Amino acid sequence: MVERCREQEETRRRDMVRYHLRERGICSPAVLAAMTAIPRHMFVPSHLRSSAYHDRPLPIGHNATISQPSVVALMTELLTLSPTDRVFELGTGSGYQTAVLASCAGEVFSVERVPELAAMARQNLAAAGVTNARVFTCDATTITGRYAPYDAAILTAASPALPTYLYPFIRDGGRIVAPVGERDGQQLVLITVDGGIGSVEERGKVRFVPVIGRHGFADE
Repeated sequence: MVERCREQEETRRRDMVRYHLRERGICSPAVLAAMTAIPRHMFVPSHLRSSAYHDRPLPIGHNATISQPSVVALMTELLTLSPTDRVFELGTGSGYQTAVLASCAGEVFSVERVPELAAMARQNLAAAGVTNARVFTCDATTITGRYAPYDAAILTAASPALPTYLYPFIRDGGRIVAPVGERDGQQLVLITVDGGIGSVEERGKVRFVPVIGRHGFADE
C-alpha cells in the first residue's frame, strides 16, 4: 500500500512537470529535476494533499500560501543558479520553494517572520531530506551581512518597492527575483546587481501575499 501511494505521488509529480512546467516554457534541467524529485505534498496541509500537484497556490495558515508550481519554477529558473551558489530567501512559508532552491544551489539561507511557519518549514525540509538550507525567524527586510555575500536572492512575498536594501549583500552579477507592486497585484522583476546598482527587467504580472516588515507593508 505504501509503495503504491509512493508510485502515485511520483506519477503526479511527473505529470505536474510535464503539463504545468514544460508546457509553460520552463526548460532548466536543474529546476525540472528538482520539481520532479521534491514531494510537494509534504509541504502542504494534510487536508489539501489531493491538490498538491495542481498548478495553483494553496493556503498554509497564518495568511500565507505555498506558491503554485509554475511560479516556483519560473522564479527559480530566472535566478540561473549554479551548484555552488549561496541564496537568500525572504519568506520561507512551508519550505517548498526553499527545497527547490536547495536542490539547485549550494546553500540557502531563508528567513520567515512567523515562528509557526518557520517551525513547520524546518520540519518539512528535514522530512524531505534537505540538509543545505537554514531557516531563521525575524524580519527579513532587516537583513544583515552575517552570511553575505549572496549569489542570488528571492522574495516569495510582495514588496511595495524594489528591495534595494538587499543590493549591498549581493555579489556583482548576482540576481534577485521579486514581486514588486501593490497589495492586490505585482510585477515579477529580475534584478541584476553590479556595484550595488540594480538593473531591472519585468517578467510578468503576479499576485503574492505582502511582505510585512520595516521595508515591506504595514501589518494589518
